[in-house]
Amino acid sequence: MTGRGELTDAAWERIEPLLPQVDGRGRPWRDHRQVVNGVLWRLRTGAPWRDLPDRYGPWQTVYERFARWECDGTWAKLLEHVQVRDDAVGRVEWSVSIDSTIKRAHQHAAGARKKGTPGGDEPEDPGRAQARQALGRSRGGLTTKVHLAVDGRGLPLSIVLTPGNVNDATAFGQVLAGIRVPRAAGGRPRTTPERVLGDKAYSSRAIRHLLRRRSIVATIPERRDQAANRRRRGTLGGRPPAFDKAIYRDRNVVERCFARLKQFRSIATRFDKLADRYRAGVVLACLILWLREPAR
Repeated sequence: MTGRGELTDAAWERIEPLLPQVDGRGRPWRDHRQVVNGVLWRLRTGAPWRDLPDRYGPWQTVYERFARWECDGTWAKLLEHVQVRDDAVGRVEWSVSIDSTIKRAHQHAAGARKKGTPGGDEPEDPGRAQARQALGRSRGGLTTKVHLAVDGRGLPLSIVLTPGNVNDATAFGQVLAGIRVPRAAGGRPRTTPERVLGDKAYSSRAIRHLLRRRSIVATIPERRDQAANRRRRGTLGGRPPAFDKAIYRDRNVVERCFARLKQFRSIATRFDKLADRYRAGVVLACLILWLREPAR
């Protein structure tokens, strides 16, 4: 019997073979399933690691394995595996929606160790250090922005973190480049969606040119000031970009994905000092969304 928010038997059977195995050297590892459930408990509740219930084992063990699997790419490999499996049977819908959401950073998320300047002992500039950890200061305080590209079902394909004061259009290329689903039968990975849906924040000449060059259909509404400028120029302004209102209604899948991710309180509010640790939590939460998707 599984506890609330823990891995189901079906989900565990899918990811267990991909987890690092005991090689016979050193002390035996604590049960992987117990540790993963401990990480999920912390993601769901947003509690400090030290408050982890005893049923998941020592909190140091759970945190260290979470950090180790972030460093060696285990969490990313698990997410990639479920993406590959769904794509192999044609379940991934390659009409991709892109958007971002801002997450408030708790006061404990600030204060990560600063790196010294190359060849010297001078401390790193605080503003540069915060940007390196995807923290941006705005009117609401420190924030982190999570950019997602999701398929037609609202399941994440690409995850990018930036400081909260970074413009969405600036990160678009990085989000698009993060879409990479290897083929189950080998060959080049799938990196090009059939269509990209985005809101007016992505209405720029550079983004439309990038999508056109990669033969990706863009469904992005034109901003009001852009339309006014085009009309003012008359025939020199060119034709308005193609836009399908009916298809654009499907863009809400990315909003629904953000709503599901915010059910994990450690995602809705950032408590991690390091951007890599916070991103690992987002990756694991995205993995859970993929594992919860019912088979059709």
